Amino acid sequence: MSMQSDILEPASLFKAYYPRLCYFAFQFTGDKDQARDIAQEAFVSYLGQRAQVAPHPVAVKNFLYTSVRNACLNLLRHEKVVEKFAASQAAPPPDDTTVILTMIRSEVLGEINRVLQTLPEACQEVIRLGYIEGLKNQEIAHQLNISVNTVKTQKKRGLHMLRQRLDPEMYTLFFL
Repeated sequence: MSMQSDILEPASLFKAYYPRLCYFAFQFTGDKDQARDIAQEAFVSYLGQRAQVAPHPVAVKNFLYTSVRNACLNLLRHEKVVEKFAASQAAPPPDDTTVILTMIRSEVLGEINRVLQTLPEACQEVIRLGYIEGLKNQEIAHQLNISVNTVKTQKKRGLHMLRQRLDPEMYTLFFL
């Protein structure tokens, strides 16, 4: 079987894109449960319309992102949600530039998460807490019940492995 056909299998698609689509939807809704529901519905929609979508990974990815985007925008149009969103965000609905930047951010985080899963467990946890959740070394040490020096060592080791395993563009975007 070719790599292209492997990625088009429903289980592989779900594994590859579900976290990215959840993050993408969360950027619109601000609600993790709604984001998960919308991402799941995109896969259900894809499976129902699979015959009408070109059997190419880019076409499938575009279909999934478009489905999520449209579902999010429909949700935001609903009066109750629009009021809640406006009160919490005080910003207008996202424009095309914002949508594109959010897609890029979702893809970068998806790739980083994929590579992060290849790191040793201790490195994964320290990198995730330090760079994704934004905790300080002292907070990480306290939470994991390890020394600050161990945190520093794991960060250094993890970043070195990330640098080796990520495309240079993705590595640079990780820190932006």
